[in-house]
Amino acid sequence: MTTNTGSTPLAFSPYDYVFHEDPYPTYARLRTEAPVFHNAEHGFWALSRYDDVAAAIRDSQRLSSANGVSLDPAAYGPHAHRTMSFLAMDNPRHNRMRSLVGKGFTPRRVNRLEPRIAELTRQHLDAALHDDEFDFISAFAGKLPMDVISELMGVPSADRDALRHLADSVVHRDEGVYDVPEEAMSASLELVQYYADMLAERRRNPADDLTSALLEAEIDGDRLDDEEIIGFLFLMVVAGNETTTKLLGNCAYWGWRNPDELAKVLGDVERVPDWVEETLRYDNSTQMLARTATEDLEYYGRTVPAGDCVLLLVGSANRDENAFPEPDRFDIDRDTSSQIVSFGAGTHFCLGAHLARLEARIALTELVNRVADFDLDVARASRVHSSNVRGFAELPMSVRRR
Repeated sequence: MTTNTGSTPLAFSPYDYVFHEDPYPTYARLRTEAPVFHNAEHGFWALSRYDDVAAAIRDSQRLSSANGVSLDPAAYGPHAHRTMSFLAMDNPRHNRMRSLVGKGFTPRRVNRLEPRIAELTRQHLDAALHDDEFDFISAFAGKLPMDVISELMGVPSADRDALRHLADSVVHRDEGVYDVPEEAMSASLELVQYYADMLAERRRNPADDLTSALLEAEIDGDRLDDEEIIGFLFLMVVAGNETTTKLLGNCAYWGWRNPDELAKVLGDVERVPDWVEETLRYDNSTQMLARTATEDLEYYGRTVPAGDCVLLLVGSANRDENAFPEPDRFDIDRDTSSQIVSFGAGTHFCLGAHLARLEARIALTELVNRVADFDLDVARASRVHSSNVRGFAELPMSVRRR
């Protein structure tokens, strides 16, 4: 069991449900007592300090992404690119794939979605606010990102709830389960088959969507094959959808937990981006990223052997007192000159960062424009249990309208 008091032996497992409830005391102990931590049971090393994590994210030579970014044994290995796309590639494969994907997934295409994102936000919010009490995740935060990703890809409205359920199944882990469970495997196969069928349809009937654009993407005669496109679409629906849902829920939760900070936003809608950025630092959806050491690495007098898995604890780095003053205080007035590592950095900086921020800004702006205040029933809230994604599965909310 993960322990959160200094009087007990230090232990850390990303599968521990106790750890999921509040990982930050454990992170603090790791930074102080074991900045390079070894878990022999699950076969990984963990880096927890900001400087080490930020440097490791940029060090694609000595810390490879080719085995993927998830610790789960079934998701970690040379096959990881099939579902994690270029996240599970090193250069030159990574640059090739990212460049081709970038031909379709352009900032212009994302920005063109802004009016539609606002329209979808209003549609879901109006439905949720029909009642004074609703579940923020199922009624709103879980629906909007899936709709946005689906609009981008060209997924019909009728299929979106089913795809969101499959995406939820891919990331959830029951207590005591240390690998990708059968339900997640089955959901992954269903998603892959769905996108394979959609891709075949777009070959017959191209449309003005990302899927068709990826089929047309070409650099000097080089094109993406079907497996590469399907891998990217899978990545988008799992990583892009899930993390934004969790970001919205985390924003609501930490705003509610810090009413003086929330009051600043409720009193001035222009502060919504500050609310989003502080939540990205304070309690990011993506808590850790896996890498593979390509050579023996030295940290604090310990050797991480070549071939071993190294976890980069993003959630811990963003709470490092040596990078962020008073890191455990939620403060939307915070000086943002210190770079958060929530979206990675360097070669592997998140391609969807702009879309995630855009969605969150629009979604929360529309919420603030409609709601004078809100309350959460945390006794009935429940978390998603995942080895690297942090957020809520259920978050009951009651509102006072403007």
